Amino acid sequence: MSQRSKLEIFARSRGIVEQTFDKWKAKFVGMEVFEVKRLRELEEENSRLKRLVAEAKRDKAALKEVRL
Repeated sequence: MSQRSKLEIFARSRGIVEQTFDKWKAKFVGMEVFEVKRLRELEEENSRLKRLVAEAKRDKAALKEVRL
């Protein structure tokens, strides 16, 4: 069985398409588990901070409207 066939079987058994697996592999290849966990934490924090900035901009715009 070829390496690619094993990958296809693995991906299907996990309910993901092969392209998704390839994308994950490209992103995480060579990383240790702790590095992947830290990357995920940073991505979550970045997302949270982006939401806070969006909320602050919305609040600022609302205050500007009230002042007019």
